[in-house]
Amino acid sequence: MFTTVSNIWKVQDLRRRILFTLFVLLIYRIGAFIPVPGVDTETLKAAGSSSESLFGLLNTFSGGALFNFSIFAIGITPYITASIIVQLLSMDVIPKFAEWAKQGEDGKKKLAQITRYGTVILGLVQGLATAIGFNRMYGITIIENANFVDYLVIAIILTAGTAFLMWLGEQITEKGIGNGISIIIFAAIVAGLPGHIRTIYASELATDASFMNYIKVLLILLVVILMIVGVIFIQQGIRKIPVQYAKRVVGRKMYGGQSTHIPMKVNGAGVIPVIFAISLLMFPVTIANFWSGKVWANWVIENLKYDQPLGMVLYVLLIVGFTFFYTFVQINPVQMADQMKKNGGYIPGIRPGKPTSSYLTRVLTRITLAGATFLAVISLFPVLFGSLAGLPTSVQLGGTSLLIVVGVALDTMKQIESQLIKRHYKGFINK
Repeated sequence: MFTTVSNIWKVQDLRRRILFTLFVLLIYRIGAFIPVPGVDTETLKAAGSSSESLFGLLNTFSGGALFNFSIFAIGITPYITASIIVQLLSMDVIPKFAEWAKQGEDGKKKLAQITRYGTVILGLVQGLATAIGFNRMYGITIIENANFVDYLVIAIILTAGTAFLMWLGEQITEKGIGNGISIIIFAAIVAGLPGHIRTIYASELATDASFMNYIKVLLILLVVILMIVGVIFIQQGIRKIPVQYAKRVVGRKMYGGQSTHIPMKVNGAGVIPVIFAISLLMFPVTIANFWSGKVWANWVIENLKYDQPLGMVLYVLLIVGFTFFYTFVQINPVQMADQMKKNGGYIPGIRPGKPTSSYLTRVLTRITLAGATFLAVISLFPVLFGSLAGLPTSVQLGGTSLLIVVGVALDTMKQIESQLIKRHYKGFINK
């Protein structure tokens, strides 16, 4: 382990990328404590300490910026929501978007620009909902004598903060290490871990340091460790499909003839479905905050909470749906079968063409179902376990957070690993 860390700092490009990523995250954490002008943040923090679980989730994903009502209060969620919408519209819903999606790098740039515009629009909507909703939510006043212009100014500031975070994420992806947006969410969740530890200590040991409470805390720690092991096991799980390439003679040279395999991950979508599901689940609640106090708005806010039966069911369905959607967007069995046929490849025992695509689709569907089920279970289990253990709602959010943290950490570690192996250094996995 120490040798690997030493090897990282020997590679100049890798060292520069890691330092750049850390510098960007430092800027992000500083911004999370810069409050929006005109907001009574102390009153908001006091009210937030007893917040509903869904808003605790929002606060977790913003690294505590929401209850600080900082310039990064709405975090990166508008960008994630805009990405979902653009990807859905690219599935032959809007022909122009579908055409761009097939144009390679140039098409991706055009869709990325549309996503940025969508982020700004959704940021304004969510900024307005956050400003108005928080001023009404707890029956307290956090913005004195507020009118629409005040709310609009706050929404513009929050939208600018989201746009800046989006730019920081793109800079990490381009000049740093890992996926920038995922790294920012990772940093936000990790920043909240000390607070969760303090909450568990205050609720279990500070008031009653009995033997049973120590056993209870150790049991919680054991469950967290088992969850980490489970996440790593599923994230690393791969189904290898053997592929044989026929020999071809071109001129005086012979090509092909080798055996290889197609690696299909059990959870090929990673943590993206969980992030997408959370963002989509929170969107109607955000809109309902505009009309907080009305019967239908209160019903939406109350029933779509993270720990309510309807909210849980929708959350599971969204995770499963997005897992299948994102996996089949990344891996197209029909295109894969056609590519294999053109290059003289075939799966032993399966005829090339349509039988191969049907076989790949069947295998991918089965392993994706297993991955989606695991994502749903690992996301909901801490909520149920936390309720049985009597933990505060803010700590019950640990399943989703842990899934994202471990998933992003694994993906980033693999990128560092590939950079080290390319330069003939030992990595984390290879010995």
